[in-house]
Amino acid sequence: MVSESPGDQGAARQRRQLTRSVRESLRDASIQISLLNHHVGGRVDLKATDLECLDLVTRLGPLSPSALARRAGLHPATVTGILDRLERGGWIARDRDPVDRRGVTVRALRDRAGEVLGLYAGMSAALDEICAGYSGDDLELLAEFLRRTAEAGRTAARDLAGS
Repeated sequence: MVSESPGDQGAARQRRQLTRSVRESLRDASIQISLLNHHVGGRVDLKATDLECLDLVTRLGPLSPSALARRAGLHPATVTGILDRLERGGWIARDRDPVDRRGVTVRALRDRAGEVLGLYAGMSAALDEICAGYSGDDLELLAEFLRRTAEAGRTAARDLAGS
């Protein structure tokens, strides 16, 4: 049996501490972003899930309602109610799918996008300032880490929804 040297044990302990710190920081960031989204939603009279769906449509759209439901991890009937509220509020439009005229696509209306973006301006400026302190290589590493973390979250949510 090969035993670890004290240096190896110290490095392993430091790695566990750093990994724990990353997890705790992600949890704290998640809470703070959730609180920010709650305040933004309150200002524009949107529920948290409505705001999340609007963000998905804005970033990824136009989308079919079923694609939005899959991406948001929501039941299609729930998405129908969300889309009804977003349409009534002037946030989105439903259009006939140009390929399949029986289908519908959902797109964000740009007229109101500035309203939400303005509420996130403080956070956007803070992120710009934070990113300015990192090199291009550091930013590539951070972006990859966050992409992989988001994918891990999607996978975990999909697994929970399927069980």
